[in-house]
Amino acid sequence: MRSGILVFPDSNCDRDVAVALGSVSGSKPIMVWHKEVELPALDLIVIPGGFSYGDYLRPGAMAAHAPIMRAVKERAAAGTPVLAICNGFQIACEAGLLPGALLRNASLRYVCRDVHVRVEQNQTVFASRLTVGQVLRIPIGHHDGNYYADGPTLDRLEHEGRIALRYCTPEGGLDSDANPNGSARGIAGIYNESRTVLGLMPHPERLADPRLGGIDGRLILESLVEALA
Repeated sequence: MRSGILVFPDSNCDRDVAVALGSVSGSKPIMVWHKEVELPALDLIVIPGGFSYGDYLRPGAMAAHAPIMRAVKERAAAGTPVLAICNGFQIACEAGLLPGALLRNASLRYVCRDVHVRVEQNQTVFASRLTVGQVLRIPIGHHDGNYYADGPTLDRLEHEGRIALRYCTPEGGLDSDANPNGSARGIAGIYNESRTVLGLMPHPERLADPRLGGIDGRLILESLVEALA
């Protein structure tokens, strides 16, 4: 599996994803600088977390217009899977790859801790090793992770089975206290219409090795490797 990871100024999770994905796939990902205008042949594109361009204007707004994003959007339209994590989720929304927007956390504070998320959809390359209703423990680290979309868009996401993950209790219950940022309907991750682009706020690469305290995040990466091998 050939994977490519975008690198923006002030990204801080690109290398983490490269290590985790390389460990799972056995192949070293290609690091793609934001000023590039073309992508090599890839089976997977990753838009990593961090603070691209220092989060000036608003998170993801500047990165969405980076030269490389034109090629990313073209590949996504052609069906190449795109995994957009945290700031990557923000970039994907700003670039029009996914609907909605990520607003300031309801607490107006940066939140960095483990959360539990419930799998809502597994008929995708990102979740082939997961089951609907399965609960994962994965870390978050963001100040703008409050997913927002208007009512009709949220209804469409529900109806079309495009909600990937919801924040939940350790037992899988949906509770406002388990929602760390105030996201609409507890949404932690969504898919595009073809379910080939996944945007999620939790960082699977941060819990992909037993030495990090768990491997729940690794299951998402293993799903991708297994489906795309």
